[in-house]
Amino acid sequence: MRRETKTRKKSIQIMQMTREQQWWTDQMVQVVLGGKRALDAVILQIGLLIAETIMYMEREEIAGIDYHPTSPKLYKWASQQGSIYFGDQKVKVEHPRLRGPEGEVKLKTYEQLKQRAGFSEELLGQVLRGMSARRYEETVTEASKAFGVTPSSVSRHLVEATSKQLMDFKERLIDNINVFAVFLDTIHRGGQAFIVALGIDMTGSKHCLGFWEGATENHEICEQLLRDLERRGLKLSKRVLWVTDGGAGIIKALKERYGKKLIHQRCTIHKDRNIQRHLPKRYRKEAHRRFTTALEQNSYKDAKKMLKEFESWLRGINESAADSLLEAFEEVLTLHKLKVPALLRRTLHSTNPIESMFSMVRDCEGNIKRYRTSKMRQRWLASVLLYCEQQFRKIKGYESIGAVVAQIETIQKGDVVKAA
Repeated sequence: MRRETKTRKKSIQIMQMTREQQWWTDQMVQVVLGGKRALDAVILQIGLLIAETIMYMEREEIAGIDYHPTSPKLYKWASQQGSIYFGDQKVKVEHPRLRGPEGEVKLKTYEQLKQRAGFSEELLGQVLRGMSARRYEETVTEASKAFGVTPSSVSRHLVEATSKQLMDFKERLIDNINVFAVFLDTIHRGGQAFIVALGIDMTGSKHCLGFWEGATENHEICEQLLRDLERRGLKLSKRVLWVTDGGAGIIKALKERYGKKLIHQRCTIHKDRNIQRHLPKRYRKEAHRRFTTALEQNSYKDAKKMLKEFESWLRGINESAADSLLEAFEEVLTLHKLKVPALLRRTLHSTNPIESMFSMVRDCEGNIKRYRTSKMRQRWLASVLLYCEQQFRKIKGYESIGAVVAQIETIQKGDVVKAA
């Protein structure tokens, strides 16, 4: 025991020799108390030495240095083996003990380090970045010195972390989001369809608004999603711009809710692909050029004229292709009618923003081989959507959103808006 105590004292002395001012100790304690993750990049051995040293320093601050105790009722009681969650590992550590009149005096640093909430979040972050839970034990640093990292243990931590995130995601209030546009699309996972809503607020920031699970994409599931968004405080007024890929169920739900007041932009990329599928390969390149050239026009009048010419050209080749264009003729020109500037139109003319988010979802869930339950599907989708939300940036051209909203309100009031 004496030899061990001397070793610990020597480590304290080494750390104290490296400091020239008192603030160094305060900074070290704050790193552990307020930012445990700041130590994650440090090599494990050095990090453990720092952690143990800080715990001894805290005990010195409470009980006083040797031969100059702050209170005769406080006794230093050697050390005891314990464990802490350090970075993304659970590791063994020797923590100092302090006894008082009422028994053990807990050290704040040790109590903070042994909390496993941060450990679960670290694990979830690594899995979302592509690490397999089954190979965790092979990938952690100094695995021989870590314990509690079996696949079953990791799974329990991940279930705990994802369950918490699902609860946070489904119950969080979104009444503070002044929504300007909403993208609706469906992602299929584990044989189920999830309709997901991605919103853009008046400042150009993107938000994962919510999702709803169903067997297929239909208008009832979409309506349930919209009701859930409103339950959590989102104001879905008639001035909201809706962007979809043309799914019949989603469009039906929106038309039943808003009727003729619906402001709806069809995804031009999906419509372009639908048209090309009707055509022989030798015509597809030219069809794509004509369609994109028409939509690149800034004026609604010019864009409509070129689309009419495109329709006539299609009818000479394939009637079904022309009918496919005619079916969404006005909806692909919604942004032109609203006089949306070209820079902002690049984001709003298609479902690319939500498709990009779905791509991140697939990448993050690449190591999940099988979804066992609906709860598991929802846990992981909520966790990944929250992870995606951290990567979002403001959309380009967001400065023009206010003018577009004013144009929508003018239309909703029934004023006659002349096409430019």
